Amino acid sequence: MLVYSSERRHWAMGDVTDLLRRARDTDHAAIDEVVALVYPELRRMARAKLASNDTITLLDTTSMVHEVYLKLHHAARIDADSRGQFMAYAAQAMRSVIVDYARKRRAERRGGGVADVTLATAILDGSPSTDDDIERVDEALKELEKTDPRLKQVVEMRFFGGLTEQEIAEALDVTERTVRRDWERARMLLSVALRP
Repeated sequence: MLVYSSERRHWAMGDVTDLLRRARDTDHAAIDEVVALVYPELRRMARAKLASNDTITLLDTTSMVHEVYLKLHHAARIDADSRGQFMAYAAQAMRSVIVDYARKRRAERRGGGVADVTLATAILDGSPSTDDDIERVDEALKELEKTDPRLKQVVEMRFFGGLTEQEIAEALDVTERTVRRDWERARMLLSVALRP
């Protein structure tokens, strides 16, 4: 069971390093501890993503965070040496939850005889407005990863995780200026890939 304690809000560097090392070795108790420490931030990320995306109505903030927790808990390995890297990993898990829900809803629609309707949207300027858009973004990110894995990470952390440029820079150990350039480059490449 996932419980957040306000007494554990602050990251003590030695403790976190040890927890992340243990989490890397799939120590589930350590993963639980790290998630408990960042629970408010995970809720903030989920709330921001859900507020900007009308299509994920089956999830509320708590459900989204708990789905992310389950993905982290069942991961074969968590490679993170810092809070930023862990949050990047959580953003990746959040993307996975969103894509899984979009695929599930799309499969239900196909089975229910409901026609697919594609809406013209500015996918990267806002949030995907349909399940198809979410899947298209996911496929485009897989292609982008083949070209430049860091660009994929920047998009994942910013678009799916809602992390700030500073948080992304810390997680990737680059400057904020590099994050801004990567974001613009990724948007350009993805806008080409997502053209109908």
